[in-house]
Amino acid sequence: MLSVGYHDVPKGKVAMIVTDLEMRAPQLRGVPCPDGVTFERITPDVARYLDLFGRVGRDWLWYGRTLLPEDELAALISDPGVHIYTLMKDGQPEALLELDFRTENACELVYFGLTRALIGTGAGAYLLDRGIELGFAAGIDRFHLHTCTVDSPQALGFYRRAGLVPIAQRVEIADDPRITQGYDRALAPHVPLIDP
Repeated sequence: MLSVGYHDVPKGKVAMIVTDLEMRAPQLRGVPCPDGVTFERITPDVARYLDLFGRVGRDWLWYGRTLLPEDELAALISDPGVHIYTLMKDGQPEALLELDFRTENACELVYFGLTRALIGTGAGAYLLDRGIELGFAAGIDRFHLHTCTVDSPQALGFYRRAGLVPIAQRVEIADDPRITQGYDRALAPHVPLIDP
């Protein structure tokens, strides 16, 4: 347990405030699908998954899936309890909606985001509506996710406006992927990069 006060973050690390949110009954905003976009379930191989994961999340320093050995990632994304969806635009997947149904009566929104091609189009609200709808259609009683301060600065407010309720916060300290994973050092300018 952290005591009240300041705590040093080691150089080469990032510190994140992680907020857990949940929804206990479906709340849909009824946002229409943007023109020229289609919602689809996909079953990507590892290379296609990592390409989409990177295009959606690299600006926000998403790295979790890049650390998994290829065989573990392949098993995860092909698990029948994990459902992956996207928004297709001009024949290209431009969004990631990853739902995990492997816990009884629950659906975790594990990864959610848009590429730059769809940001600002209303596609995010439409995609989240589909995730909530699919989750509760499966008979769950809890739809949940977590976001953090490394993600888009708009993420927490976006989820709260959708009806998700914050239920807990944690501090996470991790290796900075701009240092350990070779990510572009200019990514996530809202997150200080402090070399070791």
